[in-house]
Amino acid sequence: MSFSENFLNDDYDSIFDEEEVKRKIESCKEYINKGQTFSSLDLLEDAIELCIEYDMIDDGLFLVEAVLSATPYNSEIWQYKGILLNNSFIFEEAYSCFEKSLSLNPTDVETYINKSIAEDNLGMYDEALLSLKKALEIEPNNSETLFSLGLLYQKKEKYAEAIDYFIKSIAEDPEYLEAWYELGYCYENSDQLDKALDAYEKYLEIDPNSFTGWYNKGIVLLRMEHFEKAINCFELSIALREDFSSSWFNVSFAYSQIGRISDAMNGYKRAFELDPTDETILYNLGQIYEDIGAYPQAIKCYSEAIKLDAEYFEAYLARGNCYDFIGKYQLALKDFNYAVSLTGNIEDAWFAKADLEYSIGQLHDSIDSYKKTIELNPNNFEAWLKLAETYVEVGQWLEGLNAYDQCIKLNPAHANSYYGKAKIYFLLSHTSEAIECLRSAFGLDPNIKSKFTRDYPEVKTSKLFVKLFEENKS
Repeated sequence: MSFSENFLNDDYDSIFDEEEVKRKIESCKEYINKGQTFSSLDLLEDAIELCIEYDMIDDGLFLVEAVLSATPYNSEIWQYKGILLNNSFIFEEAYSCFEKSLSLNPTDVETYINKSIAEDNLGMYDEALLSLKKALEIEPNNSETLFSLGLLYQKKEKYAEAIDYFIKSIAEDPEYLEAWYELGYCYENSDQLDKALDAYEKYLEIDPNSFTGWYNKGIVLLRMEHFEKAINCFELSIALREDFSSSWFNVSFAYSQIGRISDAMNGYKRAFELDPTDETILYNLGQIYEDIGAYPQAIKCYSEAIKLDAEYFEAYLARGNCYDFIGKYQLALKDFNYAVSLTGNIEDAWFAKADLEYSIGQLHDSIDSYKKTIELNPNNFEAWLKLAETYVEVGQWLEGLNAYDQCIKLNPAHANSYYGKAKIYFLLSHTSEAIECLRSAFGLDPNIKSKFTRDYPEVKTSKLFVKLFEENKS
């Protein structure tokens, strides 16, 4: 998933450095202490704006209170106070400040926009929407209002409406950086990947130094399975922000998809250095080790992932598979059982558990697990086939016939299912039914004849079977 600009901002240059801002604020405090607030209003307002820009909340609120004590009916300062409180997550007080500001100046678009932010954070979605619609009535072509409406719909995952407003915002201001970014994000989340790519490319034309922009473009390319291009984007993101673990994580996945296994491993290790609380990094690294047959290393990664998340059922399942491969069947079964206990509706966990129970001779338990797999997905052909074979091994022939019938229903061209039915019919002395199933099996796969003569060497002297073989000569 890409990042919305709401959740992660790049650092942008400003006119002043932080030390200069602090000096300006201290100068303003001196004017206030000397009783010169009223005569210094312009300087104080400029300093308040800097406090908002640099997120110096306490200083900003101090200056705001001083200005309001001198000019209590200043609508702009009430708005500034609301913005500072919004930035402090004190939304109820912020809302009251915006209400006060609008009572003094009911046509100020900026106040309506900022009021909608407080309302949204207070769960007042309809009120936030109304505030922005009022702002749009005052200035129908205000790009910031249109953008804010897009954000409001985006937060509710109403991507079609959000896209419409972001497009309108861009129509008013083609260089509206954030609108291009959020437009890409909405296109991506509504699976319009080509359009998402176009939006992110436009965003990067305007701001080529945005590490999140390159990251989001990489995610879209990853979803499109353009792995080489995605790698280029993630590597650019890393060059701009070396400690961005998400880019390391995703570039590693892209590396793994094109066979750059060593790069993928190193990338995951770097991602984990940057974010040692992310169990999915360890899981993905474990997957690489498992894919190359390095099962002890894979088991170690999965175990470390489980330490971070004791209910990480995928890690239990993967570790169980590794234990199964190296012959530690009891440990494998323990992991499969625990994976199943964590989530009772995961098909893969039940299927893996069933296969392991079968391999260690717990046939009746494996039947129960195959049946549970099928309950979760009645179209799981492999589970039906394994269930049929296991029924035959434990002598439950009628149940085996039913399971093979389900296999044939799911895959009518599966010759071995017909052959399995034929073998059961022979056991039940239903020779004519067995012959019909053999005809179907031989017709679908002539190689079944060789298997049949190995399983039933005595049929070579039977005129009936010789005739059957003659009918199905390849």
